[in-house]
Amino acid sequence: MRLSAAVAAALVALALPCRAAETRPWAEILDKAKGQTVHWNAWGGDDRNNAFIAWVGDAVKKRYGVAVDHVKLNDTAEAVARIVAEKAAGRTEGGTVDLVWINGANFVALKDRGLLHGPFAESLPNFRLVDVSGKPSTVVDFTVPVDGMASPWLMAQVVYVYDAARTDPASLPRSAAAMLEWARAHPGRLTHPTVTNFLGATFLKQALHELAPDPAVLQREATDAAFEAAAERLWAWYDALKPHLWRGGTEFPENGPALRELLADGEIDLMISFNPAEAVLSSSNGLLPPTARTMTLDRGSLGNTSFVAIPFNAANKEGALVVANFLLEPEAQARAQDPKVIGLLNVLDLAKLSPVDRARFLALAEQPGLPGPEELGRPLLEPHPSWSTRLTAAWQTRYLR
Repeated sequence: MRLSAAVAAALVALALPCRAAETRPWAEILDKAKGQTVHWNAWGGDDRNNAFIAWVGDAVKKRYGVAVDHVKLNDTAEAVARIVAEKAAGRTEGGTVDLVWINGANFVALKDRGLLHGPFAESLPNFRLVDVSGKPSTVVDFTVPVDGMASPWLMAQVVYVYDAARTDPASLPRSAAAMLEWARAHPGRLTHPTVTNFLGATFLKQALHELAPDPAVLQREATDAAFEAAAERLWAWYDALKPHLWRGGTEFPENGPALRELLADGEIDLMISFNPAEAVLSSSNGLLPPTARTMTLDRGSLGNTSFVAIPFNAANKEGALVVANFLLEPEAQARAQDPKVIGLLNVLDLAKLSPVDRARFLALAEQPGLPGPEELGRPLLEPHPSWSTRLTAAWQTRYLR
């Protein structure tokens, strides 16, 4: 979600508040949290997410005496603007935002200006269960170290979806090089959303990560020289691929739903998704046939994490900490990963869980079309945002003439 120009300008004008690490004993936090109402500002545009947040509210109310008020946002920048306005007005306590679902530019804006409480994440009792090494995006958000200023709660990772009734999984391409050969052998059966859409840009970023001479350069801001050197092989690959795409690469679907419709209609055989549960979710909703399945990539795929953060002036910090900790409970993580609920990935290290809790996730992986952690492999860190900006602009210049 984009940060508005007005919010960005206001951020520049703000003085940097002092950050205070959360060091209080957990028992003290639990005691003070009782009776608080946490105003959780979170995107409200998806019924499944909304239902999960309502379930969280019921659970923490029963267990800890903490209520949750879901402040439904159209864009996370709305909450950022409110926090900025409160700081500008000198409201350093009693803020209206207690918890915010955040990542990307919005998180960076608040973190860089010291408008978040913390660091707090590592002080949460359940943070010890987070897989910070195998799932590095839990501590690095689009190349920016989180530094404990937010706590992870959901993950997304690139997969491809196909219909097993008409496509042999053994023939599927599991790398960029193999995808080119597959497209040559199956002309018109592959495409991606236009690159101005995040999924289209992700299609290019995934290939760039595989084809760049040194993928580590993607973790730094893209200079002209670095971009030219890293993208040279990508453009050679895409030049060869484009004529074999759907409609000869002359048209592209607008977004993910339009891409899914092409797969459902039998016009293409393979579609990119950022949700590993896409096949299960779409088939259960009648958007794809029940034979929809998921293809993963041999060398891993791009992944990113959603976080919750606590503003510096939150009125109910203790309650917010309780909610953030509850989101890391194996029960809550497994429920969120269930395709019938949200379907996104957990942030935990399953090896750290008890056999009973680990079984929750193993049972989910048994559903047809849902890949297990071994299939997905290690999530690859998203490039610095400047790479996506440059890729989009370069693709438009090269291919939309």
